[in-house]
Amino acid sequence: MSINLQQSMLEEIEVELKRQVARLDQARTKPFHEMLTYHMGWTGEGAGSQATGKRIRPLITLLSVYSVDGKDKGKSIEVNWLHAVSAAAAIELVHNFSLVHDDIQDNSEYRRGRKTAWVKWGAPMAINAGDALFVIANQSVLDLKTHYPAEMVVRAAGILNDICLQLTQGQYMDMSYEERTDLSMEDYWPMIGGKTSALLSACTQIGALLGYANEEKVELYRQFGYTLGLAFQVQDDILGIWGDESVTGKSAASDLVEGKNSLPVLYALEKNGDFAKRWRQGPIPQAEVGAAAVMLENEGGKSYAEKMSAELTQKALGYLNQADPQGEAGEAIRGLANMLLKRKQ
Repeated sequence: MSINLQQSMLEEIEVELKRQVARLDQARTKPFHEMLTYHMGWTGEGAGSQATGKRIRPLITLLSVYSVDGKDKGKSIEVNWLHAVSAAAAIELVHNFSLVHDDIQDNSEYRRGRKTAWVKWGAPMAINAGDALFVIANQSVLDLKTHYPAEMVVRAAGILNDICLQLTQGQYMDMSYEERTDLSMEDYWPMIGGKTSALLSACTQIGALLGYANEEKVELYRQFGYTLGLAFQVQDDILGIWGDESVTGKSAASDLVEGKNSLPVLYALEKNGDFAKRWRQGPIPQAEVGAAAVMLENEGGKSYAEKMSAELTQKALGYLNQADPQGEAGEAIRGLANMLLKRKQ
């Protein structure tokens, strides 16, 4: 049954995203509108489900809404997840705004197998497209006013804007770390907290809020989303060095070539062994990545990251169990969390 619920939610999310982006579908800005529809995966060469991505964040938002059921405030509130779809769309639009800008900042020419917006239209136009997605996200969350009281709408919008600031802080740290070789693991957690965890925590926090959860439960949902993001990023770091190329779809050990200060790398740098010496000598070319990955594994970088991933996974699931999501949506959110935390790609 939960598969049907998730499919219904995903279909409504897509309808709402298109409705929100259509704000730019006007006579003089049709080509501008097309930049957004291309980036969102709806138009252009290679358009389709592969290009849109999985829409995990808006789905988690709606599942959070519907898994609370409104009884936590002593009222029998009939929660309709459809009423929260504009908030789910807002979160996905924020995510996509960050991707447009990330692609420019990282000089990435491809995303999901297609040319990125800046490659197709140039960086200045792509920056403007990203800005438009950000503004539309803020308009989208305010559309909650049709179904929710003003104080809830203001709070949801406030959470979203706080998260956007955290996203920029995380991105700043990530970019400023690129040329540094003096980083420690203490520098790592705030960076991924902003880049990865913040938006997932918004999904679950805003979702619980719009499901009329009490304050304690809203906080449990927030902590679940935040910790889920930490665990997810640590797994990403492991896959970025030791992932199966045929499964992940990207070159094995590409994170080493890019000089990414991932958790396994920072662990080895603190150990200050042979890997640290090699890392500080400069970029690792593709021909050396196999040997560097073995060296990193031998010095404990992989096992430490796997240990942290397991601990964070248990912590995230612990928060979820405390939040006690109910019904079909509760079943679905547990399944989705387990899928994300046990992924191989």
